[in-house]
Amino acid sequence: MAKLTIVDIQHKTFKKALQGYDRGDVDQYLEEIMETLEDEAHACAALEAEVADLKERISHFKSMEDSLNQTLLLAQRTADEVKANAHKEADLIKQQARIAGEREIAELGDRIDDARREAQRHQNTAEKAKSELRSLLMSHLAILERTPLTYAPEPSTTVATVAAEINPDTDSLEQLPLANGAPAHLIVE
Repeated sequence: MAKLTIVDIQHKTFKKALQGYDRGDVDQYLEEIMETLEDEAHACAALEAEVADLKERISHFKSMEDSLNQTLLLAQRTADEVKANAHKEADLIKQQARIAGEREIAELGDRIDDARREAQRHQNTAEKAKSELRSLLMSHLAILERTPLTYAPEPSTTVATVAAEINPDTDSLEQLPLANGAPAHLIVE
């Protein structure tokens, strides 16, 4: 059975029978049915329009959802790339710092070696000077021991009387001659 439309009901005619229904009641009932169906058709059309609008909105929201998902995926990829680049850069900075530290340690090691060589050179120079001074002093001591004393003051003679004999014009002490007659050292009281 096909669905009835308002037009079908409006054009429907019934056969006349002797004991049939009252024509006015049937027409009035058909009018009521047509009005009800018309109201239902308007309501159905409104609901179909609303469904179409909701479907369109759902489609729009699905489109937005897809766009947001793609944006999130892109953001995640970008974040992963930034993270990977940051790790690479951090590794590079660590490697450069390690290389710079090793270079500085090597330079400091070279400077320490240079300082040790310089200290050893100074120590060798000091030892050589000490040895030369010892040799000089020993040779002077040997010369002194070989040289006889020619000047011996009397035991009661003091430094002041010896100085007065050397230079009677002054009260200050001046150089006394050495026993070998060479220029003398200063005498300090």
